[in-house]
Amino acid sequence: MTMHSRRFERGVRLAVAIGTALVLTACANGGTPATGGGTATEASKAGTTFGPSQPLGNGTAKTYVTLDATGQPTEVGLRLTATALDNLPQNTGPGDATMLAFPDQAVGTPFNHVMLNWNPQGHDPVELFGKPHFDIHFDMVDMAAMQAINPDDPQFAAKAEHLPDPKYVPQDYVVPPGPPVAAQAVPGMGVHLLDSTDSTLVPGKYNFQQIIVEGVWDGRYTFTEPMITREWLLTQPNLQGNLKQPQAYQQTAAYPTTYSIHVDPQTKDYVIALTGLTPRQAS
Repeated sequence: MTMHSRRFERGVRLAVAIGTALVLTACANGGTPATGGGTATEASKAGTTFGPSQPLGNGTAKTYVTLDATGQPTEVGLRLTATALDNLPQNTGPGDATMLAFPDQAVGTPFNHVMLNWNPQGHDPVELFGKPHFDIHFDMVDMAAMQAINPDDPQFAAKAEHLPDPKYVPQDYVVPPGPPVAAQAVPGMGVHLLDSTDSTLVPGKYNFQQIIVEGVWDGRYTFTEPMITREWLLTQPNLQGNLKQPQAYQQTAAYPTTYSIHVDPQTKDYVIALTGLTPRQAS
C-alpha cells in the first residue's frame, strides 16, 4: 500500500461545553423518561442520554450513550442535526476543532469525549483524503492529554515512536509507510494508523467516502476515528460495518465491535455510532 505523509497542520482549540448534560431518555421498553442522570425505572435502566450541544454549521452536534436494561452501555455516538451540514466554514485554520464531552453514563466505556474536525479542503495526503470531510475522533484519553500532544514537548518524538504492543491495536492497523513515525504525528491528536489490508487506498484512485482510522500515542491505543465526507453524508447513507478488534485491552471497559452511519428517520439527525459494545478485561 502506497502512502504519503499524513501530517495534518492542525492543533487543538478546546471548545468545551460547560454545564450539566441534557438527559433525554428513549426507552425501548416503556420506562419513564429519566431526569438528572437518573434511571428510567427501578426495573429498567435502558435509555439514551445526550451530552451538551455545540454549534455546527446552521445546526448543532452532540454526543450520546445508550444503556440497556441492566445499565450497561451498548452504543456511543455523535448526532449532527439536519442543518449542521449547511453553512459550514469554507476555511479552517490550525486548532479549529470542537470538543464534545460524553455524559456521565459513558463511564463504562473507554471513551472520554469526541473531537470533531471539519476539513473544507480535506487534508494530507490529498491524493487520498482531499475531499471536504469530517474527522470524528472518539478519544479514549481526556482533553488535557490530547492538548498536551505538542511538538514543543521535548519528548514529542519519543512519545510518537513509543507505539503500543501490537496486541493492543486493532488487527491489521499499522503506521503508514513513508516518513518516520514522529514526522507523521499530528499535534493534538497523535499517530494515525490505517488498515494495511485495505487495497483500495491507492493515491489518486481512492474513492473516499468513509473510512475507519485508529490512533495511538505514547504506548497507548487512544482513539477510533470515522472519517466521512460531507458529500456522502448528504446521500443519507445507511451503513453498518464491523470494527477490527485488538487481541488484548489496556483498560477494562465495554468496547465497540461494530459501527453505523445513518439518518434518524424521526429527527433527521445524522448519526455516527460505535455499536455492539462488549465488556473486555484489561490484560
